[in-house]
Amino acid sequence: MAKLVTDHVYCFSGCSDGSCVIWDFETRGIAKELRDEECTAAITSVCWSKFGHRILVSAADKSLILWDVLSGTKITRIPLQQTPLQARLHPGSTTPSTCLACPLSSAPMIVNLDTGDSLILPVTIPIPDLGNGVNPSVRKSDFNSSFTPTAACFNRKGDLVYLGNAKGEILIISQNGTQISAMVPISGGAVIKNIVFSRNGQYLLTNSNDRVIRIYENLLPPKNEARALDELTMTIDDGLDNTEKLKAVGSKCLTLFRELQDSITKMHWKAPCFSGDGEWVIAGSASKGEHKVYIWDRAGLLVKILEGPKEALIDLAWHPVHPIIVSVSLTGLVYIWAKDYTENWSAFAPDFKELEENEEYVEREDEFDIVLESEKVKESEANEDTEVDILTVEKDAFSDSDMSQDELCFLPASPSPDVPVQQDKRLGSSSRLLDSNYSESPISEEAPANGQTQNHSRSPVEEDTGGTRLKRKRKPSGKVLDLQTEKVVEKTTKSKKTSGSGRLSRAARNKPIIDQDYSNDVNGDDSDVFF
Repeated sequence: MAKLVTDHVYCFSGCSDGSCVIWDFETRGIAKELRDEECTAAITSVCWSKFGHRILVSAADKSLILWDVLSGTKITRIPLQQTPLQARLHPGSTTPSTCLACPLSSAPMIVNLDTGDSLILPVTIPIPDLGNGVNPSVRKSDFNSSFTPTAACFNRKGDLVYLGNAKGEILIISQNGTQISAMVPISGGAVIKNIVFSRNGQYLLTNSNDRVIRIYENLLPPKNEARALDELTMTIDDGLDNTEKLKAVGSKCLTLFRELQDSITKMHWKAPCFSGDGEWVIAGSASKGEHKVYIWDRAGLLVKILEGPKEALIDLAWHPVHPIIVSVSLTGLVYIWAKDYTENWSAFAPDFKELEENEEYVEREDEFDIVLESEKVKESEANEDTEVDILTVEKDAFSDSDMSQDELCFLPASPSPDVPVQQDKRLGSSSRLLDSNYSESPISEEAPANGQTQNHSRSPVEEDTGGTRLKRKRKPSGKVLDLQTEKVVEKTTKSKKTSGSGRLSRAARNKPIIDQDYSNDVNGDDSDVFF
């Protein structure tokens, strides 16, 4: 499931492992990840609060979880008796404490997130008791209507609840959930699967089992809809029975505006919704092997069909301001659909004019005359003493946050610490080997046997460039041995001259000398290298 936030920057999606991810549209990365250790079941629905500070998710483990977006902490977790298919926060508060939940096999309910109490809403019009027995006009399906998944939503201010039941009726219920104020029947009496309001509250959309999407126009005033509904009820004739009276009130609340359907394939629809300004309607194909998004204008004309991969579509969302659509596939992938813009280079140069084809240009007589810079400067008509306001943020035309300046506009990212790379154990063992293992050089490996001084040079075993591979030095060539012999002879000769006798100086005795075997190879006789 995926929803776009009201600040037009973030997209929130729920995962199958119970975690939730907030995506940043600008950086195209993860801004924050929310995870509850108690919840490992799949997320069935997500909902932003009106001002973007809270997030409500419903999970398949029969729970509702409320999150604080800025801190990333869990505020509360409410267990329910049934699995909630959809949950929506109350739209009239910065920190909402109530929500509307639609369980799988029970009637919709209003849940208090502070106390955990729930109030079950009525899904059918109550039949007055005639004194004995059950009214024979009541159908058997009326008793099972509470076990059919029912769709419900708040109006724009949250003071009324619009509910679609299995009998094809739209019920308008007061916020306290105790009274049905109006009823609007749908032609054919098909089961209502989805019911959605536009962001401005002017239009209502329903999706039924008869494969028709219906758009209704809201006739109630934008402000104080609940009070206007009560006043409208008082004007209805009391001589009508309860059902007829509710229908009379409903006819003055909603009127059918448009019907949308595919007259050729007669397909079912999934996740229909309005655009941010309410001018467009989108819906996804319910076929298992298709990922198609249909776009209509409000007049009912099919404008575009977006075809995606061969994956089933399960959810749709429209960006609040920009022409961007987010669709979720059954495999868990989230697809972002956007308009393909053409580059307009003339926008960077206001005086530049793009031509479709070459045109003949007639040069003006004074076009390339030399004009002094002093004459080009003209006095500015702008008042330089006027203060420019750089702090006030202009309100978006289609934003829900028209009653508060506390809208969430920025979500600071919390960087994850880097995982330390564990070094190879062989690297440590090889370094210890190099520190402790020293052997004689090939020149002096037989020196102890001849009673001569040892050459404590570095071991021929050393590290390769990779740090883990080991290799052995090659034996020095004849030229290298000749050079080493000459250096030793020169040093011993100098030490002999300085001593003035046939004895070696202390510095000369500490220098490495060449043994008898290598002296025979170099000098060609059996004499030692002592003087």
